[in-house]
Amino acid sequence: MGHLKNVLVSWGPAGIFLFAVIDGAGVPNPGGTDLLLIAVTIAQPSSMLLAAGLAVLGALAGSVIFYEIFSRGGERVLSRYTSSGRGLRLRAWFLRYGLITVFIPALLPIPVLPFKLFAASASAMRVGRARFLMVILAGRVPRYFGLAYLGSTLGEKSWPWVQAHIWLFCVIAIVLFAGLYFAARSASKSGAGQEF
Repeated sequence: MGHLKNVLVSWGPAGIFLFAVIDGAGVPNPGGTDLLLIAVTIAQPSSMLLAAGLAVLGALAGSVIFYEIFSRGGERVLSRYTSSGRGLRLRAWFLRYGLITVFIPALLPIPVLPFKLFAASASAMRVGRARFLMVILAGRVPRYFGLAYLGSTLGEKSWPWVQAHIWLFCVIAIVLFAGLYFAARSASKSGAGQEF
């Protein structure tokens, strides 16, 4: 994986796009796109906007692949991993809180948030494709543009800065989660809109 990362860094923003597609399609590589985006913007600070934009486009393209796979028979695969223990609890979270469980890990670079399981749950349960992709877009745009900005301005200190502020991201995740949950409940009680 280290050799692949070096090759993709040498490809610049195009490498980020490719890696983001692979990541979005569900191939496991925790934090891979984040790290590559930072590495490319450290090496090529002037490519910040292009790199972040291609990361978002790659994530969306990969998410379309991921959605199509899991919306066509993913329920069987998902049930194997969510029939007991932690998997069952996480699936119950998705059933209770909906796409909020996809948005928060799409937005914040917190390794312990199980983005793929929540995204698989949304796809297998056939949440509308457009809604699913809008949630991915809403999370990935600030995440990738923020990381690209860090890489281009902080250089080698970027990833240590992210790691040192994980606690802050956790607090933001909790506050966002609570705010979105209560907003969705209020909207559904008043009949003002669909659950998030």
